[in-house]
Amino acid sequence: MQTDVKAPKKLFYGWLVVLLAFFTLLTSAGIRSMPSLFMLSFEEEFGWSRSGISGVVSVGIFLYGLVGPFSAAVLQRFGIRKVMVLSLAVLAGSLSITPFMQHLWQFQLLWGLVAGLGTGMMANVLGVTVSNNWFVKRRGLVVGMLTASAAAGQLLFLPLLAKVTVEAGWRTAVWIAIAVIVLVLLVVAIWMRDHPYDVGAAPYGTEELVQPKPFTGNLILSPLRALQSALRNKTFWLLAGTFFFCGFSTNGLIGTHLIPACGDFGIPEVTAAGLLALMGIFDLVGTTMSGWLSDRFDSRWLLFWYYGLRGLSLLFLPYALDSSPASLMIFTVFYGLDWIATVPPTVRLATQEFGREKAGMIFGWVVVAHQIGASTAAYGAGVLREWLGSYTVPFLAAGIVCMLAAAMAVRISKLRAAAVSQG
Repeated sequence: MQTDVKAPKKLFYGWLVVLLAFFTLLTSAGIRSMPSLFMLSFEEEFGWSRSGISGVVSVGIFLYGLVGPFSAAVLQRFGIRKVMVLSLAVLAGSLSITPFMQHLWQFQLLWGLVAGLGTGMMANVLGVTVSNNWFVKRRGLVVGMLTASAAAGQLLFLPLLAKVTVEAGWRTAVWIAIAVIVLVLLVVAIWMRDHPYDVGAAPYGTEELVQPKPFTGNLILSPLRALQSALRNKTFWLLAGTFFFCGFSTNGLIGTHLIPACGDFGIPEVTAAGLLALMGIFDLVGTTMSGWLSDRFDSRWLLFWYYGLRGLSLLFLPYALDSSPASLMIFTVFYGLDWIATVPPTVRLATQEFGREKAGMIFGWVVVAHQIGASTAAYGAGVLREWLGSYTVPFLAAGIVCMLAAAMAVRISKLRAAAVSQG
């Protein structure tokens, strides 16, 4: 008697695409965090002011966000692989010149302008594009994984680069980062694909083999028209406003200034970088759990609790820095769980309000508000540190605006019954 044996199912190629996008975004996140490691070194070697260095970080953060809505159109027009390879090449070129710079304007050009634009092409919109192209089911899981890559970037890069910076100098850390970028670029060039059709497969969750439609919109006008329509919507303003305060209280403030703030209290750079890495670990847990919760509870109230609890943690931070290692560890764990937990409910609210077709560009503009907030905090905290001699006022101000963001979140109109579900 012959028994039919089913051939094992072939692994869906889209999971390899997700893995490549994850490591690319992880690398990009690690590169974006490097200026905070070098702030003290640049002050000592070049005599640059804290506000001047913070201004460079501020410009890079702003451009990183501003590129987002337009990168969605660029990714559709030219394909994921070409855009990723070009962005990584630009980033590697910018970093390779960095060790030879001598003036602040050169740092502004290389890291504020070029690196800001290069990493901006590999921002949140890349994850959304990969998810939409390759998946019908599991889209939420894919977006969550790629969003979490930002936290993983800190987790893997910061402690290593901090140790290298202390022991061998910041230039050595830059060369290591360049080597990683080149490696990722080669892997992406070889194995990345734009669409399931390129490998003769259907998107995950369907059996239908569909040829991708060519992008026919205008690379500049399409995102601007999406913004024009969103500006008439109250929900957009509330989402953009809360995300402004989100950026103000995360990568703009803590991501940029926690390491130098720890230095003010005699805490070594490697230890401070380890705290950021630990935040990354807890953020992986917090963001994953947030995605699970946003499928089951009212996202407005999730945002209320996320922003409120983050505000409390920031009000506690000045005490933690001046107190004991245990207090700082409490802040690290509590704050880390909330680092980017606001993303899943914000994406969900944007998708339900504007629909899936416009959600990518609309969310891109919401992220612009996030980066404007982050840019404001990155520069403003550096200026206040110079004026006042400490980071206490910026940390307390961030805690207060988070409370305001919590109040704004519950003002968002209740989700419509006919809203499109998240997949």
